[in-house]
Amino acid sequence: MPETPLPPRRSTHIEFDPATGDTTVPAKPITHEPQLRPRPRPQVPASGPLPRSAAVGTAARSSEAEEPATGLRTRPASGVPTRPMLQVDGGDGGATPPAGAAGAADATPAKRRRTVLIAMVAVITVLLGSLAAVTAGIASSMSDKAAEAAAPPAAVAKEPAPIEFPKDTPAAAAGAGPCTSVRVLSSFENAEMVENLAKAYNEKPRDVDGSCVTVTTSKSKSGVAAEDAAASFSRFAADQRPTVWLPDSSMWLADAGDAAPVGERTLVAFSDVVPAMPHSLADAIGWSDKAPTWAEIFQAAGDPDVWVDAGHPEWGTFKLGKTSPLVATSGAAAMLASYGVAADDVGEVTTEDIADPTVRRKVHDQELATSHYMATPEHFLWHARQAEGKGSSADFLSAVIVDEKSIWDYNRGISSRDGVTRAVGQPPVDPLVPVYPADGAYSADNPAIPLTGDWVDAKQQSAAADFIRFTGTEEGQTVVREAGYRDLNRELDDHVAQIAQLDKKGTKTQLSTSAEVLLAAQAAFPEVRKRANVLFLLDVSGSMDEPVTATDTRLTLAKKAVGAALDHFTEGDDVGLAAFAQNPDGKLVPGQLAPVADIRQTKKKFVSQLDSITSMGDTPLYEAVDTFAKKQAASWASDHINAIVLLSDGENDTNHDTTTAAQMLKTLEGLHHDNTPVLIFTLAYGKDADVQALKDISGATGAHYYDATDPTQLKEVLGDLVTSF
Repeated sequence: MPETPLPPRRSTHIEFDPATGDTTVPAKPITHEPQLRPRPRPQVPASGPLPRSAAVGTAARSSEAEEPATGLRTRPASGVPTRPMLQVDGGDGGATPPAGAAGAADATPAKRRRTVLIAMVAVITVLLGSLAAVTAGIASSMSDKAAEAAAPPAAVAKEPAPIEFPKDTPAAAAGAGPCTSVRVLSSFENAEMVENLAKAYNEKPRDVDGSCVTVTTSKSKSGVAAEDAAASFSRFAADQRPTVWLPDSSMWLADAGDAAPVGERTLVAFSDVVPAMPHSLADAIGWSDKAPTWAEIFQAAGDPDVWVDAGHPEWGTFKLGKTSPLVATSGAAAMLASYGVAADDVGEVTTEDIADPTVRRKVHDQELATSHYMATPEHFLWHARQAEGKGSSADFLSAVIVDEKSIWDYNRGISSRDGVTRAVGQPPVDPLVPVYPADGAYSADNPAIPLTGDWVDAKQQSAAADFIRFTGTEEGQTVVREAGYRDLNRELDDHVAQIAQLDKKGTKTQLSTSAEVLLAAQAAFPEVRKRANVLFLLDVSGSMDEPVTATDTRLTLAKKAVGAALDHFTEGDDVGLAAFAQNPDGKLVPGQLAPVADIRQTKKKFVSQLDSITSMGDTPLYEAVDTFAKKQAASWASDHINAIVLLSDGENDTNHDTTTAAQMLKTLEGLHHDNTPVLIFTLAYGKDADVQALKDISGATGAHYYDATDPTQLKEVLGDLVTSF
């Protein structure tokens, strides 16, 4: 990319020279010591803590890891101890202490240990007259539920000794060919790191069981990969099934289930999952000086006047971005934090809490601040860059809950519209800053999991083990840090920390939860999520009759895909159907087919009308978007995600003068400024679709463009799309 002079920046901008990588960072990450606050908590059944065997793997409490219920054992890279991670817990809901810490092997239930710690803090407070001597780790373990008891002071836990990463030990010469193939399946979020690890491994000669080794990579959304793992990757071609699964969090092992063909996992890297905000917004709300609790974050997000009170009415309402907890780690972490706030006990959520109707209602109320859900953080961040290009990122985003690595990508000018291809541009004028909540955050642990299915032979198992060994070496952990992650000592590359404005130590309190709690929260998501007010708008012009297979046309495949997508919606979702083509007389037909109404009431008519659609006429794409965007705006509801799902297989093609592209885009812009924005998710269907026009439509509304130019992939792509609701 040719170098261009950097435009003038605000004082909060990270000054970045693409040629040298030099930076100047005027701001600090937002973090401060947790404060103790009395917080009453609803009573839950006195069933006691969940058994330790309930968790999906437990961070090692000694040099020997425990055996969780799934049959998995935590095996750290190169024999080093593991660290706390997202949703790895002893089963009692408390954060797992690092291996080697004092008291790490204590089998006393967490609630009783917390009682001891409370008493210790009380003694220190009396003697010193200050809470400054209380460590963040102890503070994070306390709760008012244990405050009624007292016990003798306990020894203060020491920080574990830093891990000494061993040197890599490549072969003197590569083994004989053909090389053993190791296929590594990553998440979208950690794909760059995994690709770089594979490259570094492949650059050195390898000899495993007499053969050379070649590591290749592919990526999939975490939730989708977990479903594939549960099905032994049966939808993959036989020669494309992965040898190693490397999701961005161990939490996905719970979704994969006990039957998944997985071996012992080895942790590779960490990335804290925290809210990130444009720096100017963090300054305005006061979080640059004092980090908020999760409760304060959700409270601000639900306050319609928060930016008016901060002196910035031009920023509109607080727009909180989240990914879906069903497919992305950051979404699951956000959902668990929301339950923690609703249950008044962040980091200590139980399955009883999740089943509590009062807690669920509070979580639902907190979800109303969500603009919409997306499959990966990159989708949100791409739109934030587009909004900044038109004026201000605050027009699209107030805060988004993401992993630290995504903040680094954004601040160095890297964006991805589809999560697959990456564009490198200038850094943003208003960079993101991480907000480390005062009461802690979850951390993604990026486990390398060897697969044990019958498609993995003995040589591949050995080669996979050697690659996993490499990830924990000095060379492998250097790759980890340079890719924007924390290594197994939770240390960052200095340049990464500077660009992303990350706290060098990260969150002071690492939250964790059990597999049961995670799965319960995901199962409850359809009930607590923000409801949708969505219209499916289908192109039914004559080209939809084109055959795709021996038995299906574009139209019949579209009907099947839309019908299947309806299963995503539940009570309280308003869903309707419209279709468009143009008659010879210029009239848009057939128009609205099923009203946008509660899916319980409209589903039967929706399905009936969908089945009866036939193709006809020309393609008045711009007129259809203009017309139905106005209709959706007329029924706009602040407590719903207001959207259109547009499926088109062609370009605007009319036999009479009708709405132009400029007129349509002006309408969409007007709806945004009238505070009745309608998200239009566009789906290019078939090779003849006007991809650029569809990208322009979705981009103008802050929604996402999806590619189904291969018609046989429509059902999968549309299924991905509806996770936005």
